[in-house]
Amino acid sequence: MKKLLSKLIEAETTADKGELAAAEIISAELDRSGIDSRIDSWDGTRANIIARVKSSGRKGALLFACHLDVVPPGEASWKNPAFAAIERDGKIYGRGSTDMKGGTAAIVTAVGEIVDSGTKLQGDIILFGAAGEETDSCGTKRFVRNFGRTPEFIGVVIPEPTDFEIITAHRGMLWLKVTTFGKAAHSSTPQLGVNAIASMRSVLDELDNFKIRFEPHELLGECSMSINTIVGGKAMNTVPDKCDIGIDIRTVPGQNHQAIIDDLQKIFVKLKQKNPQFEAEASVVREVGALETDSRCDFVRDFCSAVGINETCAVGFTTDGPYFASLGVPVIIFGPGKPQLAHKPDEYIDISDLKKAVEYYKNIILKFLS
Repeated sequence: MKKLLSKLIEAETTADKGELAAAEIISAELDRSGIDSRIDSWDGTRANIIARVKSSGRKGALLFACHLDVVPPGEASWKNPAFAAIERDGKIYGRGSTDMKGGTAAIVTAVGEIVDSGTKLQGDIILFGAAGEETDSCGTKRFVRNFGRTPEFIGVVIPEPTDFEIITAHRGMLWLKVTTFGKAAHSSTPQLGVNAIASMRSVLDELDNFKIRFEPHELLGECSMSINTIVGGKAMNTVPDKCDIGIDIRTVPGQNHQAIIDDLQKIFVKLKQKNPQFEAEASVVREVGALETDSRCDFVRDFCSAVGINETCAVGFTTDGPYFASLGVPVIIFGPGKPQLAHKPDEYIDISDLKKAVEYYKNIILKFLS
């Protein structure tokens, strides 16, 4: 398992390099146990992998859904090379070790051990590794389109890092780009132009007091908004004719994303009334709904029994879970690794947690499928 994780980290599956190398590593590992897999690749380097362990078919299938991609290492310095998979002091360091190649290595290992043991299963295991979870969920969208709504699955388990907490709810995500438009002019005669950055300042002033409408959620609390990027201007001697900001909004179940966009449009109308030269638009960069699985349903209760944990939790981060929920089945997020280490320099996972995860996943498989 450590060797598998190291290979996955070394594969360096950022968005620009793609996931194909990781899919091929997993395929080779599954082949050692005689498990057939199919790699669905596109655009040269992008890839999903789907494997199925056949059973008697008396029960429905259990889907384990991972993602193969990682975020880039960033500009901050690392004590350990980001893609070297350094093992030290009972930990494996590297980008993706926690999010989520550790969980992926654990479930691949668990499935292999179940098959190697000769255990007779009453329901199929489906193992899925997705492209693009960190950017646009392209791999999971592709997978869900092919399956459609199906009664085949009894549930979905996502081995994201939760430090072995059982997650049944998380916030949704709405990424917006707001663009203000101006008119270029030489900076020595700024009165002949319209400064898009100045227009954006008006937008930012309005957003300081902008309150998103929502009903607080029992588990997830409030919606949040953060303005995280700004780009404007091309030269010191030119009045800028365009300025963009990026807004990250995290939503709660039941919240209407379009209503948020409509409220922003009302701000633009207000600013246009004050200044006829003001022009702005909002566009959706990415959106994922919130997740809420009924913690009282049979699948969640049986899952809790399988791992010996009685409480479920909710988290603020977002996963591909809502896409799988659209298949009409319960979704649980449960895996090794401390979520606060994700996307940070010197990301690592404890080897003891990897071993614990393998045992948890085998218990889950046996609980539902034997």
